[in-house]
Amino acid sequence: MATSNARRAEPATTTAPAASGNGAGSFRFYDNRQKYLMFVNTCTEKWAVAERVERELQSIHPKPPAIRVFDAGVGDGTVLTRVMRSMHLRYPTLPFYVVAKEISLEDVRLTLDKMPDRFFEHPATVLVITNLYYREAPWLNPQSVTAATTLNWHEVALTGTTAREFEKQVTGLQPLLAGNWGTVVNKATGALGYERPAVLVLYREDHRFLLNSVIPRRGSTRADYDLVIASQPYRLRAPLEFKASRVLAPLARALGPDGRLLIVQSHGDDPGQEILQGVWPGENPFAHDRHQILKAIRDELGAAARSYNFNANPEDRALFRHQMHTLPAEIEGAIGTSTLLAAWNAAVYVGQIEDARLEKALSSGAYLDTTREVLRRHGGLWFWDEAFGISRRRSF
Repeated sequence: MATSNARRAEPATTTAPAASGNGAGSFRFYDNRQKYLMFVNTCTEKWAVAERVERELQSIHPKPPAIRVFDAGVGDGTVLTRVMRSMHLRYPTLPFYVVAKEISLEDVRLTLDKMPDRFFEHPATVLVITNLYYREAPWLNPQSVTAATTLNWHEVALTGTTAREFEKQVTGLQPLLAGNWGTVVNKATGALGYERPAVLVLYREDHRFLLNSVIPRRGSTRADYDLVIASQPYRLRAPLEFKASRVLAPLARALGPDGRLLIVQSHGDDPGQEILQGVWPGENPFAHDRHQILKAIRDELGAAARSYNFNANPEDRALFRHQMHTLPAEIEGAIGTSTLLAAWNAAVYVGQIEDARLEKALSSGAYLDTTREVLRRHGGLWFWDEAFGISRRRSF
């Protein structure tokens, strides 16, 4: 549900570990573009996540020279674009330093396609896209010597003053992206990693002077983020230690004083899970709740955990809902096949069901009957996400 925001964490070498973190044959769920695109275009999760992130902006305390934001799996850019609009509304004149991690070339293209309007409305923006691993991306610095020496670092100063001019230049980056955003598959685990590490830095040429202290320099970049967004950054069934040590603890370490890390994950206990359990009784992919994850992060940070606040939030604040787009007439009358298929896709996407199990379920029409019954009983399809986070204490 990364909404392709879910990404695999990094390995010790130049290939990524299993998405689930548990070895050979692991399921690369987030590589299924068909399921992903249908989900993000028929459901409101990205909108709901962006609204939840917007609330965090009320609690950050930016420091010169820029507001610093890191998106730990930008996906198609919908969440980040909406957050940047909210940032402009709240801070219309402050410089923005925004780093987006994404391994998928298609998602990088979709993200960049949304950015010309951001550069037009908020010219004091530095946008960085990278495919580095979680332990590297906040600092834009590969940890292995081999990766560091082969780093593709591209800085692009956009010329002109209109969104159309910026759009033409961003579109012109397609050959560069195709040549530098390759991935490799780990034969032992089936997981994706970068072929070569890449960093793309974009800003407006007419604001270069103003942004001189904001533009990152190769080999000397700090993290110290005011806000880190981690929406669906791991596979739900991944081991708890994997989520904490390989994904979330590195993101916590990337926070600056007063910085905030917002974590969003699927919660279950909703009509989507009812569909899953109607086909696979007892199905529960929602392995670890926010309390378990925060404790694991605290344990992973060790003595350094004293520098952080861990915010589980009460349930009425932690849980928020997103839903599938439907019209009342679609549910009240005979439910069309397209609606049923979209609902089924959303349920199995959120539940991250492997293709092997899906093939068996699709061999009969029972899955459609189950989906239809749940939609009618609830008047539509909706899901719970839970949001929780970590804040770094101010240094005195």
